[in-house]
Parts: sequence; C-alpha cells; structure tokens
Amino acid sequence: MSFLRVFINLFQFNRTNWKAVLLCLLTASVFWVFNALNKQYISNIKFPLHFEYDEDKASPLQELPKNILLNVSGNGWELLSQTFGYKLPTLIIPLEKPLEVKKIVCSTLPPMLANQLGKLQINYVVTDTLYLQLDQKDTHKYKLFVDTREITFKEGFGRTSPLVILPDSIQLQGPKSLLHKLPDSLAIQLPEARLNSNYREKLSPLIADEEMIKRIPENVEVMFEVNEVIEFSVKSKINWINLPRGRQVTLDNDSLLLKVQIPKSKQEDFKTIAPALTLNLKKVKKGEHLVKPTVVGIPTYGILTKLDSVKVKIF
Repeated sequence: MSFLRVFINLFQFNRTNWKAVLLCLLTASVFWVFNALNKQYISNIKFPLHFEYDEDKASPLQELPKNILLNVSGNGWELLSQTFGYKLPTLIIPLEKPLEVKKIVCSTLPPMLANQLGKLQINYVVTDTLYLQLDQKDTHKYKLFVDTREITFKEGFGRTSPLVILPDSIQLQGPKSLLHKLPDSLAIQLPEARLNSNYREKLSPLIADEEMIKRIPENVEVMFEVNEVIEFSVKSKINWINLPRGRQVTLDNDSLLLKVQIPKSKQEDFKTIAPALTLNLKKVKKGEHLVKPTVVGIPTYGILTKLDSVKVKIF
C-alpha cells in the first residue's frame, strides 16, 4: 500500500519530479544514441560525380551523369553525416580518352573510388552503368538576323530606321556535331509585343540543344526606331544593266509599283525623292524568268514594304 502511494505521489503534478524524470530520459537517450552510432552499419548512399577530362578538346553532347549510388559500410557517425549530405565527397572519375568512352561498367569502379571515401568502405556499386556521350569541342562564328515580318506594331506605327544588331555575329562553342547542324545564320526572335515606341533590348539567338553550347557573347543588342508611319506608293522606271551580248531581251513591264513606309513626319521630304529600280541581267540565262529589281534611293528612314518581280525573256 505504501509503494502504491509513493508511485502516485511521483506522478502528481510536481515540477521538480517531472524535471527529474525528463532529465533522466534525456540522459538515457543520449547514451543510447552515442552507443548506437559507434557501431558499424551498411547503407546505400548517393554520391555526386565529376568527370575529369581535357575540356579544351572535348564537350558533352548530353548531360553527364551527376550521381552514383554505392552500398557502403562504416561507423554510424560517418554514415549519418553522409546520408544527410553533410561533407559528402564528390567522386572524381578521370577520362583519359573522353571521345572513345561511351559507357562505364560501374562494377569496375571500386578500386578507383575507394581512396576518395575516407573511412567508408565500398561493398558494391548499386548503379549498373554510366553512359557518356562526348564529342570533339569546336568553335564557329555565325551571322545573326531578325525576321522583320515577325515584328508587330500598334495600328498606325511601324519601324522607321534600319534594324541594328550589335554585334552582328556570335561565336558558339560546343560539340562539333551539334555546331555543324546549325545554319550559317541564326535567327533572333523578338518577344511578342505590339510596339509603338523605339525598341532596344538584349536578346540571344534560338539554338537547339542550347544547354550544351556556350555563346560568346551571351546576348546581343537589338535596336530600331518606331514612329507613326504612312505608306507611299511610287511607280519607278526599270533600268537594265549587264545585257547579255548577242541576245534579245524583253520585259513584260518597263516600270513597277513599289510601296515605301516612312515616318508621318517625313512625308513632305519624301515627296521630293524618286527611288530608282535597277535590273541586273548578268546571271540571267536564256529563257523566261521572274526577276526582282534592286531599289536605290530610299532614305534610311524609309522601309520598302512591297516590290513585285518583272518577267524577263531572253532569246
């Protein structure tokens, strides 16, 4: 009966009693954890990977493996810290001939990785195979352009100056096979917007597999003026040059209608300008052809918006 009374008194609400009980439980827990972590354990741990190769000569065609899963043995403290990523070592795999290595069978890696794991011991590699795809590194220079047909303006507004790209070319560095698939000129796409003010933005060309390719410079500047505009129609006579010797030449029209977009503020100035059409027949062969003349005399603030071709017969 006295024992029961002592037990009941122990669990009565008494701050001193509860503090003593909690302190005992905490002390026991600490001793248990320390004792448990001093033992040897086995665990699967994912380690980060780094492939070491001559980056001046080789470039990855696709992202290289970032991790490898190992079954390791070690002290509980070591495994606990590694499992939670604390001081997790990055394992280095050297590639002497990176262009020739397509895959690595992971069962061959323990001798190479053993010295990189500190006190941990490799039992076996859980990851089966690492697949690699590297190509010869190359550098090429590409011209840049903007498809002006894709630029949209608010009603009554338009481009009133030449479109400038600074610089007008870009160097790309990366896998040779990817670079050789690209065209000689790369397109820069402007964000979709109906413009009514001058445009000046830093942009980059669209490139397939761009995560594998380095741009030099990273961005270029695209700029042009935007103003209120009107469209003028002008009919100009066609001038021939480089007529083929000993041949007869006929045109279905000796003049063409062309349309020019100009700033609204320049319409009086433009009325005094007469653009000229030149038809170069130097490379036109015998037969019937559609040929577009070149236009001379449009001021820098004017944009040619329409020019038809002329039918040429050489016989």
